Amino acid sequence: MIQTLVFTLITASIALLTFLKCRQSGERGTDAKEYFLAGGGLSWVFVAGSLTLTNINTDTLVGWNGNQTLIVVWWELAGVIGFYLLAKVFLPIYFKNECTTVTELLERRFGEPHLRATVAFLFLIGNVAIFLPIMLYTSSLFLISLFGLEMPLILVATTIAIAGALYAIFGGLRAVAISDTYSGVLLFGMALVVVFLALAAVDWDLSGLPPERLQLIGDSSSKVPWHTLFTGLILVQVYYWSTNQTITQRALAASSLKEAQKGCYAAAIIRLTLVPAIVIVPGLCAYKLYGETGDSTYGRIVADTLPHWLTGAFAAAMVAATMTSFNSTLNSSAALYVCDLHQRYINPTKNVAKLSVTVSILFALLGIGLVPFYMGAESIIQLIQQLIGLFSMPILASFITGLLFRDVDARAVIASLLFGAGLYALLTFGWEAWYEADPATRLAPWHFLHAMTLTVAGCVGFALSVNLIIFGKRARLDTGPRT
Repeated sequence: MIQTLVFTLITASIALLTFLKCRQSGERGTDAKEYFLAGGGLSWVFVAGSLTLTNINTDTLVGWNGNQTLIVVWWELAGVIGFYLLAKVFLPIYFKNECTTVTELLERRFGEPHLRATVAFLFLIGNVAIFLPIMLYTSSLFLISLFGLEMPLILVATTIAIAGALYAIFGGLRAVAISDTYSGVLLFGMALVVVFLALAAVDWDLSGLPPERLQLIGDSSSKVPWHTLFTGLILVQVYYWSTNQTITQRALAASSLKEAQKGCYAAAIIRLTLVPAIVIVPGLCAYKLYGETGDSTYGRIVADTLPHWLTGAFAAAMVAATMTSFNSTLNSSAALYVCDLHQRYINPTKNVAKLSVTVSILFALLGIGLVPFYMGAESIIQLIQQLIGLFSMPILASFITGLLFRDVDARAVIASLLFGAGLYALLTFGWEAWYEADPATRLAPWHFLHAMTLTVAGCVGFALSVNLIIFGKRARLDTGPRT
């Protein structure tokens, strides 16, 4: 009873504080900039909070702790590089071009709206088919593990989706960013408490763990081989923090370029100092206590170490984290559809808010419907990282081509997007299936992070080749200022 009461009070308090803060900003307009960029009025504090909480959620806490190894911390540490590149390289370009969506920059560089629409469509596939259902799955799995719930996972997922969607549907990005920040304070506070209690449960001693669980430099069989630190791992960070609509939209909503950059630097400091402990330590402690427990690790150690009266507060923190990531992805997906597809090809409506409500509801329903496809995954976080390469690397390659070269036909870049998705699928899923059919005689597949590197290089090379051979244009390196 006390758990439910604490959970309800905290969740309601975050909603009330968000409502009051949004109301201070006055009446919202219905245009795209107001609804999707909060009117360009976010301070660096809310930019940092939203950037952090959009990324740190149950996917991260459940997924990384479920690996129960130290080496996966590289995924989080490498994010600092992504923040720096976003602040110093990409944000000045986005702000100078007054972009609402990152895809708008591609249209301006290539002068072709169809390329913008193609990339937006790929983003939408990733958001709706991968990120939304996985967020719902991991959060539901955590709550079931924490409270020992005896109810269908899909019912828990539906409840979380409805609650999270309300922020995105009725509040726009302003409500999303504000709720992100308030939720972030709660989540990080509770997550650090779990770190402390988990270490106390093993007497602050991790020395009994197998050496491979504590290594930072991995061999070729590791989850993060050392050589991938210089290839695909960096490219993933550049894509995620600099060209991903869900993330960059928070920075673009800042009141100025300077405020956006300050928010990025603050988020980078949080990632460097706080995030590694909360995504690694509980999993290592759980391995010493229980052995290998997979994606149920985090829920189990929280249930076993956290005082009973605090579990309601922690559940509220985790649900808030899921809702912020879920509503952030919903809001950015609506932005991509409305700005890049609907207004361009269907109807240039001015009532963005009304259209966004309809689209957000549809995307939320699709996300719920796809949850069963991810049940039973061996490592949900590894699956996420592998799947996103299908669209993330071709998209990143299109930005690289656009920013580094001039005189490239947009149709060549569109062709490279399709080529890249197919190439990555062959290098990962195709190669794995081919190898497993006869492991004794066939070459083992390369790590998917290396496949990402080959995909980016292949896409850029393919675009330039098609540009020359098919369209008769010779691309030239752009050495001027980035605009």
